[in-house]
Amino acid sequence: MRTSHANYLFIGSLLTAAGYGATFLLTEHFRAFGGSEIDTGITLGGAMFGTLIGVPLVGWFAGRFGAARMGALGALAVCAGYIVLASLKTLSPLIGGAGFLIGLGWGVFYLAAPMALSERVTDTERGFWFARYGAFLMAGIGGSPVIAGTLTGSLGFSTPAAFRLIAAACVLAAVLLWVFDRLAPKGAAVAPASFSEGWVRKLPDIARTRAIYPILMVGLGACVFGGILTFQTSLVRGTGLQASTFFSVYALTVVASRFVLAPVVNRANGDHVAIILLSLMILGVVVSFGFHYGVLVQIASAVLLGLGYGLVYAVIQTQAVNDGPIDQRNAAMTWFVIAYFVGIFGFPLLGGWMIVNFGTNGLLGAILAFAIAELAVALLRLRHGLYALPKEAS
Repeated sequence: MRTSHANYLFIGSLLTAAGYGATFLLTEHFRAFGGSEIDTGITLGGAMFGTLIGVPLVGWFAGRFGAARMGALGALAVCAGYIVLASLKTLSPLIGGAGFLIGLGWGVFYLAAPMALSERVTDTERGFWFARYGAFLMAGIGGSPVIAGTLTGSLGFSTPAAFRLIAAACVLAAVLLWVFDRLAPKGAAVAPASFSEGWVRKLPDIARTRAIYPILMVGLGACVFGGILTFQTSLVRGTGLQASTFFSVYALTVVASRFVLAPVVNRANGDHVAIILLSLMILGVVVSFGFHYGVLVQIASAVLLGLGYGLVYAVIQTQAVNDGPIDQRNAAMTWFVIAYFVGIFGFPLLGGWMIVNFGTNGLLGAILAFAIAELAVALLRLRHGLYALPKEAS
């Protein structure tokens, strides 16, 4: 893999990830039509269903069509979703359809892009390239709200205009991913089998291994991340704070920690590291209750969540793949992605309803409950491993 070739994938991934990050503008967009966080939840609920269709599509077609090209088509679907949102003149059922397109595209891309990278590197190189890929992905997710917030705030852009720019970025991403497919040859030993081939029928087997724990954990953690990201503008409303501050600090923390701390984390015991990082994430949620105390509290929350959630994702992703037999790894990875999408897009349905009916503290209470539940599953996984060691040794 040449760095010059990989950069096409990395930049294309950053731009596509910006499409997900821009979902934080949904509430502001719908408020202009008299809507609320409930409409945001409906849109992201449609996105959740889109991802559940997008992931199997990668499994069915990536082997024949090419994973990188599938990622390019996913970026175009995200573009189509934002074009629909930008064209709305009033609230209508189309918001669910727009969400479906965004979710469909994000689901296809989220599985196809790392698959395209994995096809072109060796086992020993994979950790190196995935760490850098993850940094670009998180930079797009965390940096997009900053840029979008600047466009709609300081520069006076409307949310439809911001959505059109995001759509244009996704078109550019599709071009870059397609070019990457043409420039970077696949490894000779790459098997064309898809990540999702047989993934449904293999779930009972996966559930009997420790891989089930990180699959549950990523779904719970996605609820935490999705809630904090999607409703950040609601959380800071009336406090004098700017949502862009949180996103800027969060993105910088994640990118810096991925490059500086990831090697240390990779060498440490994964179970123990996950518990430490999840504790930091929980602390970040707790600190979020004090946003009214000022910007330093908001920054502290962003740093803690960036360190906790930003680093633990890679740890539990590795656990999901490595904890089962080789013939189950692709299926485990697919279930890992499915669980992530159910949390990231499904939780806002609950979160929007909770804000309207119980306020931001009610939302944060639910987010905290999911964060604590993820830590509980990590502790169960550790206990499972301790009890399994004597048996495995025999």
